[in-house]
Amino acid sequence: MTQASESAATGPRTAGTVTRLFAARVRETPDAPALIAVSGTLSYAELDGRANRLARRLLASGLPQGATVAVALAGEADTVVALLAVLKAGGAYALLAPDAPGTAEKQLAATAPDALLTDSRTRYRLGAAQGDHRVILLDDDEEAVAAQPADEPGAEPGGTAAVLFTGADGTRAVPVGHERLLAAHQAWSEVAGTTPADRHLITARLDVTAFAAGWTRALCGGGALVLPGPARERADELRRVLAEERVTVLHTDPGWAVHLFRRRTPAPDSLRLVTVTGDRLYVDQQATLQRRLSPGVRLLNVYGVTETAGVGTWFELARLSRPVARSASLSLLGEPFPGCRVEVQDGEIRLGPPEGGDAVPTGDRGRLREDGLLEFGGRTRDLVVSDGHTVDAYRVESELRSHEGVGGAIVARMNEGVLLRTLAVYVEPSPDDGDRGPDRPAPGSVELRRHLEGRVPKEDMPKVVVRLRALPRNRAGQEDRAALPRPPSGHATGTKYGAAQPGSAEPSGCGAGCATLVVALFAMVLTDFLWTGSTDLSGVPGPWAGFFFGLYAAECLAFGAGMAFLFTGLPRMLRAGRSPGLTRAAHLAVVYLLASWWPQDNAYRLAAKTDWPQQALLVYTFNIPLMVAAAIVAVYVTRRPKDTYDAD
Repeated sequence: MTQASESAATGPRTAGTVTRLFAARVRETPDAPALIAVSGTLSYAELDGRANRLARRLLASGLPQGATVAVALAGEADTVVALLAVLKAGGAYALLAPDAPGTAEKQLAATAPDALLTDSRTRYRLGAAQGDHRVILLDDDEEAVAAQPADEPGAEPGGTAAVLFTGADGTRAVPVGHERLLAAHQAWSEVAGTTPADRHLITARLDVTAFAAGWTRALCGGGALVLPGPARERADELRRVLAEERVTVLHTDPGWAVHLFRRRTPAPDSLRLVTVTGDRLYVDQQATLQRRLSPGVRLLNVYGVTETAGVGTWFELARLSRPVARSASLSLLGEPFPGCRVEVQDGEIRLGPPEGGDAVPTGDRGRLREDGLLEFGGRTRDLVVSDGHTVDAYRVESELRSHEGVGGAIVARMNEGVLLRTLAVYVEPSPDDGDRGPDRPAPGSVELRRHLEGRVPKEDMPKVVVRLRALPRNRAGQEDRAALPRPPSGHATGTKYGAAQPGSAEPSGCGAGCATLVVALFAMVLTDFLWTGSTDLSGVPGPWAGFFFGLYAAECLAFGAGMAFLFTGLPRMLRAGRSPGLTRAAHLAVVYLLASWWPQDNAYRLAAKTDWPQQALLVYTFNIPLMVAAAIVAVYVTRRPKDTYDAD
């Protein structure tokens, strides 16, 4: 079954490229500010001249027609100059994440560029991430770039304009053509009504689609692009930049929007438009943000994917003819951007790109309402399978948000072992908003389960509730399920994170103790078969024979405890919040420290003191690994876990 909605615009909507549109802005307003950065302000003429010189230098260095150039630079202004230069040289740019070398390495591998444009400082930070790619150092080439003419190089554009990154970790490469990049800009301009007087600020990191494709909103519209630099990391610093630079258009995501526009922090009076994209925005959140802005400021909830250069649908509260019920559990994506279309096939949202063409499957679910608005229904990848049952995580999360004390929720399956699974929910408190309650921690397990009764199926009821100060988000501003911490062991006792519920997979102390005794008895029986005579005490006088028997029994008990800890200890250790890699190493180290005494002492007792090969073998098999295991445990116990939880 297919539902469809499309904008009024039909047929081809684009001609030319974003660089030609930028060049027209340079001719019209050469002295107008184009970039406002920490390092200073560049006019359109200055930005154009710098980009032209760098483009000519790239061509002179042998850059082939249509080449892909990965860009990783320390300075934000230099980065914008570089992406314009690559386009002017007829190439395609790919903005990397120099602040995250591991991510940059994956982005490079996914892009396979013809060249890497970077600087000495960033090249050092990337380390092995730069691989075997041809490297162009911008600072080493500074004099050669300055010597180039400042006029347009006139290179013909290739088929691809940009390689954008998407995916849960931001490393899946998506090529975008010139026509789509320009059509996306034009669609934005029509909806947002951008003017040359606007000053735009984008909170997203430079490698994220919101910036990597969204820079055109400012520079192709004749406005100024404000680059916050280090202020991008802190809400209070961003608020300062918004006010000091008189920003009129803010492009952000739901997480940053909540931080920037808090109840006690007035929004800058210069703002006329705020666009929120990157993740779901519930209607009540949008209404709260709208109230915190000055009268007349537009607030748009924007939905798009990287494949469509970040455009798709948009929604603002003025589109509703009357208030909606259950706004805390409803997310409206609105109507298509000009030139775009929306299809819902078998519950999945598909977006038609702004320049026309085949609809792109989004992997998101939704429905078209009777009023023509698109309603979000969750992501297919977020469906949770627990005990053979598929849980609609979005439905549970939305119902949890209808509790006045919950600002956000994520439902996830928590693995307790090979065969054990537990359905957990992570919640963050409602922001400091008078409409949904005063500042306070998120509610606990009992209260939330009571709230969900009758709203979700019994089998969808989470068994564990973990309260976080804030849900983790990735580079693109989306809620990051992969970064959810392990719940601490307190969740099973009810002392900190809610009472234990039936079906909890926490290994019991009784079960571990019984396993220890069974394995210890088995080891005692097996000893004489493996090391005949190693525990023979017939020649030892009393009471010493009793002492040695106690030693042999302790070794077997330690071996049993080690085997029990091998199968039950890791889930408990992971909840401490330390690094998963270090935790697994410490887990195996503890197992070895407990279990190795039984085979070690039996082997030593049968080895002749002067049998040097056997003595050396035993030392390197047992003693040195024991030292290594002890060192790993020492590092583990002294490494401070992440402080990510609020106690009841």
